Amino acid sequence: MGLPTVLRQLLDDLNRQRLRTLLTVLGITWGTTAVIVLLAFGVGFQKQMQTNAAGMGDGIVLVRGNRTTKSFQGFPEKRPVRLTEEDVALIGREVPGIAVISPEYGSWGRYVRRGDKRTQVFVTGVPVQYEDLRNVFPQAGGRFLDRIDMEQRRRVVMLGNEVTNLLFGDENPIGKPVFIDRTPFTVVGIMRKKTQNSSYNARDQDRVFIPITTYRALYGPRTIDWLIYKPVDPAASAAINTRIREVLGRKYTFDPSDRDALGIWDTNEMMRMFKYIFLGFNLFLGVVGSFTLVVGGVGVANIMFVVVQERTREIGVRRSVGARRRDILFQVLLEAVLLVGFGALVGFLISLAITWGAGLLPIQEFVGTPTISRGVALLTALLLTTVALVAGLMPARRAARLDPADALRWNA
Repeated sequence: MGLPTVLRQLLDDLNRQRLRTLLTVLGITWGTTAVIVLLAFGVGFQKQMQTNAAGMGDGIVLVRGNRTTKSFQGFPEKRPVRLTEEDVALIGREVPGIAVISPEYGSWGRYVRRGDKRTQVFVTGVPVQYEDLRNVFPQAGGRFLDRIDMEQRRRVVMLGNEVTNLLFGDENPIGKPVFIDRTPFTVVGIMRKKTQNSSYNARDQDRVFIPITTYRALYGPRTIDWLIYKPVDPAASAAINTRIREVLGRKYTFDPSDRDALGIWDTNEMMRMFKYIFLGFNLFLGVVGSFTLVVGGVGVANIMFVVVQERTREIGVRRSVGARRRDILFQVLLEAVLLVGFGALVGFLISLAITWGAGLLPIQEFVGTPTISRGVALLTALLLTTVALVAGLMPARRAARLDPADALRWNA
C-alpha cells in the first residue's frame, strides 16, 4: 500500500473521530512546544551566564594575600601575607602550566576630573598583558596601554565606558586631558562595553587603567592587590593553585594546607559549577516537557486502538488475500508516526514564534536569548520519535496479530 493511500485512509479514519483527534494533536503540539521552548530558554540562559562570567576574563584565576589561620614552624596564626611583583616572577618560574600572569595594583576613593565634572573611581595600575587576561578591550579609535607607556612611565589612561559617559558625554575623549586627583593624564582609550555579572573592588566600567610603572611612581605601593593568571589547561587550575600555595608558603613560611592564607578566586571552578547546575536545570526542563509529550502519546495510542478496532474486517480481508503481518504492522505504525509528526510540526512552528517573540523583549541581559540549538532540536526529535513508535507499536502489534478468520467474522 502506497503512502498516498495510507494518508487518505488515515484522514478518513481520523475524520470519524474529529474531537478525539483534535485533542490528541493538541497534546502532541503542546508537548512539542513545551519541550522546545523550555530547553531553548535553558540554553539561552546558560549562554548568557557564560557571557556574563567572561566579563571577568576567560578562565582566569585571581590570587591575593590574606592572613594565616594556622601556626606553622614556630610562627603564630593571623600573620598577614602580602604579595609583591617579585612573587609574580617567582610563580611564573616555578609553577608550570600558566599561560599568562599579571600583577594588579589598585586604589579606591580617587577622583578623576575634567573641567567641572568629576567622579570617584577605582584607579588600576596594570601591565600590557592585563588587556587579554581581563577582556578589557578598547573601543574603535582608541587603544589599551602599551609597552612604551610602561617603559616611559607615561601619564596615559584608559577610561571605563561609564566613566567616559559621566565626564565626556557624547564627546570623543581620545587625546583629551583628564586629572586623576591633581595629576594630569591623557586619554588614549575607552573600554568597550561588556556584560559583567561579577567583579572585585569595582566593575571595569567604573575603573580607570594606567600603566603599572606610572602607578608605582605616583603612589609607591609596596604590595600588589591581586595576582592574576590564566592556565594553559583550565582543568589543571586546581593543581596549579595547590602548587602556588606551596611556593608562596615556602617563601612566607605558612602552611600550604592553610587555605585562608591566600585568597584564590578560580573562575574555572565557577564555570564547572555552572556546567553541572545547567545540566541539572536543562534535564529538569526536559523532563517537565517530556511528561506533556507522554500524555499526548497516550492519546495517539488510544486513537490508533480505535482505528484498528474499526478496521478489523478490512484487516481480515487484507490478510486473507495475502497481506503479511508486517504489512499491517507497518501501516498502523506509519499512521501513528504521521499523526505525531503533524502535531510536532505545528508545535515546532509555534516554538519558533515564541522564541522569536521572546528575543525581542528587553530581558536578554538577565535570562539571555532563547535559542533552539542543534542539541535541543535533536533531543526533541528523539523524544517525538520514541513517543510515536511506542504509541503506535502496541496498536500495530494488535492489528498484526489478528486472526484473519476471526477478523472477517467481526460484527458479522
